[in-house]
Amino acid sequence: MYRKYFKRVLDIVLSGCGIVILSPLFLAMAVWIKLDSEGPVFFRQTRIGLHKEKFEILKFRTMQKDAPNDVPTHLFSDSHHWITRAGRIIRKTSMDELPQIFQIFTGKMSLVGPRPALWNQYDLVAERDKYGANDVLPGLTGWAQVNGRDELSVTEKARYDGEYAAHVSFGMDMKCLWKTVSTVVTRRGFHEGRITDDRKKDE
Repeated sequence: MYRKYFKRVLDIVLSGCGIVILSPLFLAMAVWIKLDSEGPVFFRQTRIGLHKEKFEILKFRTMQKDAPNDVPTHLFSDSHHWITRAGRIIRKTSMDELPQIFQIFTGKMSLVGPRPALWNQYDLVAERDKYGANDVLPGLTGWAQVNGRDELSVTEKARYDGEYAAHVSFGMDMKCLWKTVSTVVTRRGFHEGRITDDRKKDE
């Protein structure tokens, strides 16, 4: 019942409230981004959504307009070269992800679910297939994000995403949201630039 009906209702209510409450912040950030560097306010990138359908994810732009578009940021060899001055602050607070609440409201995403993979992350998509994680709406935050984020290997991420897909519930979503607050504040599991640890060699 929760997965089929109430989860969507919760997404609509919370994202709708978020859009109204955060609209002054969105406007201020849009002005800040435009004044700080050349380029659009929003960054669009092709991601994999529900049932592996492609969609364009929406973020506040935090990098130079000519930065590589289809590479996960934590795999950049020199990410600091591309990040704008405003982007450094926006990324530290994860506010670049906030425009996705519009996509939650329209049903492309959910508050909680597997983070949408890049269209060319074939290994992650294939691993998620093993656990049924591609059959769940992608989320603003997810079980993998609060259990390691960029520190996880592809197989670990897919396993956590599969665990979420198998146990979607109100309690699980509330747990993810609560742990997300702690993760954002402490920046636990977040990396800028390439991770050279041996555990990342399978990514």
